[in-house]
Amino acid sequence: MRALALLGQLRFSRATDRTFSITCLPLYQIPCSFSFLCTLTSDCPAEKKILEPEEEQEAPKCLSLRIEKLSRGESVGLAFQSWMREGFPIHRGDIFHSINRLRKLKLNKRALQVMEWVIRERPYRPKELDYSYLLEFTTKLHGISQGEKLFTRIPPEFQNELLYNNLVIACLEKGVIRLSLDYMKKMRELGHPISHLVFNRLIILHSSPGRRKMIPKFLNLMKAYKVAPHVSTYNILMKIEANEHNIEGLVKVFGEMKLSKVEPNEISFCILATAHAVARLYTVAEAYVEAVEISRTGDNWSTLDILIILYGCLGKEKKLERTWGIVQELSHVRSKSYMLAVEAFGRIGQLNRAEELWLEMKSLKGLKSTEAFNSMLSVYCKYGQIKRATGIFREMEINGCKPNAITFRHLALGCLKAELVEEALKTLEMGMHLKTSNKVRNSIPWLETTLSFIEIFAEKGDIVNAEKFFEEIKKANYTRHTFVYNTLIKTYVKAKIYVPNLLRRMILGGARPDAETYSLIKLVEQFKT
Repeated sequence: MRALALLGQLRFSRATDRTFSITCLPLYQIPCSFSFLCTLTSDCPAEKKILEPEEEQEAPKCLSLRIEKLSRGESVGLAFQSWMREGFPIHRGDIFHSINRLRKLKLNKRALQVMEWVIRERPYRPKELDYSYLLEFTTKLHGISQGEKLFTRIPPEFQNELLYNNLVIACLEKGVIRLSLDYMKKMRELGHPISHLVFNRLIILHSSPGRRKMIPKFLNLMKAYKVAPHVSTYNILMKIEANEHNIEGLVKVFGEMKLSKVEPNEISFCILATAHAVARLYTVAEAYVEAVEISRTGDNWSTLDILIILYGCLGKEKKLERTWGIVQELSHVRSKSYMLAVEAFGRIGQLNRAEELWLEMKSLKGLKSTEAFNSMLSVYCKYGQIKRATGIFREMEINGCKPNAITFRHLALGCLKAELVEEALKTLEMGMHLKTSNKVRNSIPWLETTLSFIEIFAEKGDIVNAEKFFEEIKKANYTRHTFVYNTLIKTYVKAKIYVPNLLRRMILGGARPDAETYSLIKLVEQFKT
């Protein structure tokens, strides 16, 4: 899919499949990143794209990369002119491939310039998909009113279901739900079928806890409009439950999916496997990982990345090596894949292998981001090797990469593992002054690192600090997992302090007590005076 020598016709067919991709974000971003078990979560904008060495070499062969390499203020016409001067024709597939890449990088202004050039210069006869893209980016950049005006100027033969669906989606992208529903009614009157992707966007817009009560209404509306259930819709619903750490809700949605006779795909099983791994239900997670392997279609790098994460989490060294071998055989190995592999091998205790891959990434890709340094730093900190972690930190600063909140979080953990409590608290203070998004604070790397703090303070019987960090992860619903509450109760056991209603607090917090919970509660009750 990422191959740059695709035939024009193949590009066109793939672009058509992704016509409505503005509706449905990659599932790993709904509503937060799917980097469940890695430290790569970042607040960096996608526009700050750094082309890797392989992409630099491929740029002359690929129109999309030529467009991406244009400096701010340069006209897209320069890229097209240089392309045609070298004897390359401009095919529809080249344009669609470029648009899909620009959309992924959130370079909407540049994408609009591309489509305006196509409509103006007509290197081929524009069709409905060209006008659809023009409508999409016009609305994104200039608002709904301009999008509606453009819609009326598009030739009538192209004002069909594709354009109407994209107009609805464009309205939803702006959060204008009432107008979107009005257009959906008009589509029904005109006999145009509504895409399931429209409902996907409606569900995503209402995925926050305060708005989720609307989702059942949209699912009923989906049935009323006779829109067939789609695997992507169920995947979104499962991802919402996974983000809330609600395993029961997740399994319930998966059950409804099977009852509706909708076949799960590799994304479905990735969501299920990852959510169960996060909940430390490793046997179930392993079963779903096997399902991912069976359902995997081709060498999809995103699925391979998730398998690397999961095999690291499950401690499957041989399978991790095998998967990394498959990744290395791809035409282009991304820096992110290297980072994930470094962390995965570090997680299973293979520090030498993690160092080997990090040095390989350093020589082949260069260390251009804070995340690249964080990957190795996190491994050292996990095992309390604070001197090595400090060395990585210094190298980061020498390379001009600024440490972020995640960097200081890991350094604090390293200090705690090395019994440097005061230094750890000072390091945490440094990180707290940096702006951190909810996306990062709700990410599993952040939550797992915070839980590690609680575990260390629990061993020391430090109730104040344990409760402080417990309240932090409670905001992300991570405390729904039984093992998190059990860790907090251990703090009171170690401190030899009796507190009533710990069990009641746990149940009201949404966690289910297990045998360990009841044993810990009995120990706490011994300190009752």
